[in-house]
Order: sequence, then structure tokens, then C-alpha cells
Amino acid sequence: MLSKTSIDVRFNLKRSGFSLNVDVSIPGQGVTVIFGHSGSGKTSLLRCIAGLEKSPQGYLSVHGAVWQEGKRVIPTHKRPLGYVFQEASLFDHLTAQGNLNYAIKRSSDTVTSNEVEHIISLLGLSKVLDRFPSQLSGGERQRVAIARALLVKPKLLLMDEPLASLDVARKQEILPYLESLKQALNIPIIYVSHSPDEVARLADHIVALDQGNVVANGPMNEILSDLNFPLRLGEDTGVVLEGDVVERDTQWHLMRVQFGADKGTLNPVNSSLWVRDSGCALDKPVRVRILARDVSLALEHHENTSILNVLPGSVVEIASDVDDGMDLVKIDVGSTIILARISKRSVTHLELVANKQVWVQIKSAALVQ
Repeated sequence: MLSKTSIDVRFNLKRSGFSLNVDVSIPGQGVTVIFGHSGSGKTSLLRCIAGLEKSPQGYLSVHGAVWQEGKRVIPTHKRPLGYVFQEASLFDHLTAQGNLNYAIKRSSDTVTSNEVEHIISLLGLSKVLDRFPSQLSGGERQRVAIARALLVKPKLLLMDEPLASLDVARKQEILPYLESLKQALNIPIIYVSHSPDEVARLADHIVALDQGNVVANGPMNEILSDLNFPLRLGEDTGVVLEGDVVERDTQWHLMRVQFGADKGTLNPVNSSLWVRDSGCALDKPVRVRILARDVSLALEHHENTSILNVLPGSVVEIASDVDDGMDLVKIDVGSTIILARISKRSVTHLELVANKQVWVQIKSAALVQ
């Protein structure tokens, strides 16, 4: 039976020196990030989904509609999808508005003026519509490209490392717009990236590729907290917690984010973090990223410390890190998982084993949404 709530993908692609073998089912909503190192097959998979790459024995269904079953293939131009490339690929002879008008004419469904205004507003384009691509910054060009992809009214949006060609400043400029799209539009997004920062900010689900094979597939939090995740992230190893802003301390420019099983309750003791006040409204859902390198462990609660966030937890699992002298420790903190990277010597000194009670000392926690 075909699922109307998922995207089912099965492709087997072989060419000189490379093969792609993918058989996964992913959610039909939210952002699925196809994650992996360069050459892992991320773009090849995206192109297969778009129909730009031929996989004769492939299979693809989107919300129950079959786009490919073996040699029965719906061609790319008839698939209700939007595609955003690494480069904006705008028509140079058309203004930003002209590029959007091209998409509106191409759409198989009527695009209302309200829908156009909504997309323009979401992507902050109202002041650049009369400019040609050569007059736009890299971030502005990419926002126009995203708007153009959305105005064909796709049932699936594909994004192939859309920030890869941008410098750090332009990436920081465009990421909030991508977050807004995720929250405002009911369109599943498949997003190719090799950046842990982009995963932390955007991903709801992760499909990890290595040498053309799927090595992990699941919800973002589960994948990032899995000590057996085969794509070790080194200094970027860590978790992303989802919570709500519940309190603001204006004197010290801090705000408290509550997460985990106690989210939305009045029990903040074991399930909240103080982070730098970003101005978010109370009750706003946010994400907080905690890198394993910024977490230390203690057997007793120390009051005289500069560390604001000290939470009780229980050791779940210990595994060797890629560094021979370090271990990764998985800790359950109020039904939420946090990772710590500490030395093997410290693991031995603290006699850490599964189920041992510890105090988790979080030296740094960064708001990512």
C-alpha cells in the first residue's frame, strides 16, 4: 500500500568508479537533510529524485503519487517539484520580478497575487524586484531562486547545498529565511548539505550517505546523539535540543529555554538551560546546540563555578572517540540526551559506567533558531 504521508525512495545507480544504493522512506513533511562528506552521492540522489539522473530500476513515490516505477517514469518537467541549485541560475536578462513571473507562468496551478506577495514577504524581496541578477548580492540572488522554485507551487522542494557558494556573512543572512520557509510552508523539503551547522538549524530528519550507501536514516535528534553514527563529526559532534523560551533575565541579558519531557510544565529544575538573550519572544520554540566538547562531568554538584548550566543526569553509554585518548559519553538528562567528550583518563577516574548518576556541566550552549 502506498503511503500518502511519506516519500519512498529506491535507486540503484552505477557509473565508473561510483555506485548509489538507496532504499529509504522519509517523512512527507518538514526538512529532510541528505548529509555526507563530498563524493558520498548526495547530489546524485537529489538528481535521481528530480528525474535528472536516470536510474532504470528506480522507484519514487511522493505522498502516494508514483513518480517512477522502473522504466515508467514521469519526466522532470511534469513533476510538481521545485529545485534550487548551488548557484542561483537566474535569467540574467530578466529582473528579479521577471524571474518570478517566469515561474508563475510555468506553474500548472493558478498562482494568486496573495500567494506571490506571501512568498516575496517570506524571503524579503520587495525592495529588489526591479533589479537584475548582476545588481544583487549572492544571498539576494539565492533568495530570488528559492522564491522562483516556490512559485511553481511544488509538492516537493529540492535544495542542493544552496548556501555552498556564499560567504559566511551571506549564509547567516539567508539561514533565517530558510527557517521561516520551514515554519510557514506546508511543503516537504529535501536539503543536501555537508554542514553540521545547517543540519542543526534546519533538519527534522537526516539521511546520511557514505560512498553511495545509506548509513543512517532517522529523526535529527536520534541520529546526532547516536554514538554509533558512522560519519564522525569531530569537533562538531553534539546534540540539538528543541525547547521553548520560558523566562528572561534582563539584568544579565539571559533567557531560559525549557526542553525535554518537562517542556511546557512548571518543573524547570532538570530540563532548562540559560542562554544568551537573543530577543526571542516568550513561549517561542527554539533550538539549542550543545557541542560535546563543551560538556564536562562531575560526581558532585559544585556551587562555586562560573558554569551556569549544571544538570543531573544518568550515563547511558560510553564509546571511543576518533581521538585515541578521548571517549564520548551519552547522558540522559530528564529524558533528553546530551553528549560529552572527555578523556579516557577522566572516564576511568570517575569510574563512569552505564546508569551512574552524574552532574552535567554545560560550558556553552548556542541558540540556533
